Amino acid sequence: MNQSEYCLDQMAKLMAIHSPTGMTGEASAYVMNELTRLGFTPRMMRKGTVICELGGEGHGLLMSAHLDTLGAVVRSVKPNGRLRYTKLGGWNDNAIENENVTIVTRSGKQFSGTVQTVRASRHVWGDTSSDQRDDNFMEVVPDELTSSAAETEALGISAGDMICFDPRFTVTESGFIKSRFLDDKASASILLTLAKDVADGAVKLNRKTVIAFTVYEEIGHGASSLCSEDVEDMLALDMGCVGDDLTCKETNVSICAKDAAGPYDWSFTNELIRNAKNLALPYVVDIYPRYSSDTATALKAGLDARFALCGPGVFASHGYERTHIRGVMATLALAESIL
Repeated sequence: MNQSEYCLDQMAKLMAIHSPTGMTGEASAYVMNELTRLGFTPRMMRKGTVICELGGEGHGLLMSAHLDTLGAVVRSVKPNGRLRYTKLGGWNDNAIENENVTIVTRSGKQFSGTVQTVRASRHVWGDTSSDQRDDNFMEVVPDELTSSAAETEALGISAGDMICFDPRFTVTESGFIKSRFLDDKASASILLTLAKDVADGAVKLNRKTVIAFTVYEEIGHGASSLCSEDVEDMLALDMGCVGDDLTCKETNVSICAKDAAGPYDWSFTNELIRNAKNLALPYVVDIYPRYSSDTATALKAGLDARFALCGPGVFASHGYERTHIRGVMATLALAESIL
């Protein structure tokens, strides 16, 4: 299969694996197996981050993407047998209303369910459009015959269990990719495609190149263990935001000049811009004031390296997201330009 087919195939497979922050073992194992199949020797760090040396010598480059996603945790079982939730990551409650979920218990049992408002029926409650959307007025309804806390707990569901949102991954004929968790499984798929290109000999390495798939990015310490004196440059593959006064569209590769953690390295960012121009890629440069990435975590932990970020444009980030295959492939081309 060609580059785009492989990338979309990996994206679909990663989306099918539930990996909210804190429950990423299956996703890490999948990446380990795929990199091994490609002929590399990846290793898994204690927290679950997957590290893989692709080869090359000198001028060490680290590229990262994250496997962990947004999600929720059961906060308590309510007297009516339904579940109160607490958030994993920064999402808006109104973005999950009516979403199908999978409840994963500590013993490994799985139950389907739906997120609903506590006054879900207009025929019962009238107009509830002004009701607040948060964990006080929304709940997870398990698809089980339960109407009390005791009955739900008898199923094995309790506080601390994971709540995984249905990603609803789909690709349209026009090239749009719609799914939850394009942040950041789209870029994780790009990173796997880059590794395949290296393995196939389609890309030659002019420097020592290491890729990393982190697992706690959504809560701020994903790349904290990636400090190394060998790393001269770190490129985070994440997402570009679409909306407001930003110039990014889903068909673009976005180069981030500044986010909530501050400006990205001037010279490294200029290099990305220069390469994007030379390759005639559909790129934009933008600033994301409510955004942070694995580079910020690594820098705070002591990484002494130039740092930059790029990724495909993503609309409705931290909701039901949308990108386009053009933006995905442009991001891959830009990442491979610095190898």
